[in-house]
Amino acid sequence: MQDRFRWPRLGPGSGSKGEQLATSRRIAVIGAGSWGTALAKLLAEQDLPTVLWAREHEIVDGIRAHHRNPLFLGDVDLPSTLSSTGDLAEALTRADVIVNAVPTQHIRSVFADQAGLLADASIVVTVSKGIEAETLRTPHQILVESGVPEDRVVALSGPSFAREVAAQHPTAVVAAGRDRQRTIDARDLFSTNRFRVYSSDDVVSVELGGALKNVVAIAAGVAHGLSLGHNTHAAIITRGLAEITRLGVAQGGNPLTFAGLSGIGDLVLTCTGDLSRNRSVGVALGRGRSLEQISAQTNEVAEGVHTSRSARDLGRRSGVEMPITEQVCQLLFEGKNPTDALLALTDRALRDEPEHR
Repeated sequence: MQDRFRWPRLGPGSGSKGEQLATSRRIAVIGAGSWGTALAKLLAEQDLPTVLWAREHEIVDGIRAHHRNPLFLGDVDLPSTLSSTGDLAEALTRADVIVNAVPTQHIRSVFADQAGLLADASIVVTVSKGIEAETLRTPHQILVESGVPEDRVVALSGPSFAREVAAQHPTAVVAAGRDRQRTIDARDLFSTNRFRVYSSDDVVSVELGGALKNVVAIAAGVAHGLSLGHNTHAAIITRGLAEITRLGVAQGGNPLTFAGLSGIGDLVLTCTGDLSRNRSVGVALGRGRSLEQISAQTNEVAEGVHTSRSARDLGRRSGVEMPITEQVCQLLFEGKNPTDALLALTDRALRDEPEHR
């Protein structure tokens, strides 16, 4: 795409607030997977002082020596101004903005004993998507329990493959927080002329939309692996959105948010895009491979695998019916046949649409 078009220089949003932020904020991105790397690249390209923390020494050494992450997005050149460290305290110290890109199941352990440094930051932006298995907490809630004041946490989510963001393909996402000014600050900080960020106060819906779409994407991948057609995919996406919205509303979210970028936007991308790890897991399941076989051949986390059980448990606790999530869990962890799982959805009792609680 970049070979066909001549892009203007990547820069911050047009507002003066964004320009002020781009000259004053020191940023620590915690987690050097594909998404953390892509966002660290985006921020460093705006001349923001940015450090990327990685647990793996290969990543730290690769960025320092070659300006590349050898394990994730290994063919993407990173700005020479992007620094990297394996020392978490060093990354967090004096960071005005912290970006959490740690897989959801590991957020609590990574930030254990870091409450003081977390509380020193003016904004903590979480870009992780999932629900913690043991507690059924979202990343926003985990960070608050780890020591971040609630009004300082902003969730960033939406239809955004890391590789396409790294390639500077036009992308739109949403930032949601309890504090209006900090949400706007985060929005302005990340916005460029190719990465558009909208603002919202509906943290619940934005986080649950980002988490649950991964589960539905596994189901969509199964349909593809079984060589089923567009009708099946459309049904899974649409009914998946209904399932996500039911749980989101039960948790206090606004149903209209699920019609936006962090809802239907992210859902469609993850269910249809070839870069979707969760869809790829579903495709492999549909073709008869086991979860163990799939996991052995990738070094990236498909959050929908972990989230499926957490979402099922949260749905049961909330009294919300989640048939797609239930079948995905049975596929992943109980050895159910993929064809039987999809037929279990079409054989359910008939009902009205739209639904009324």
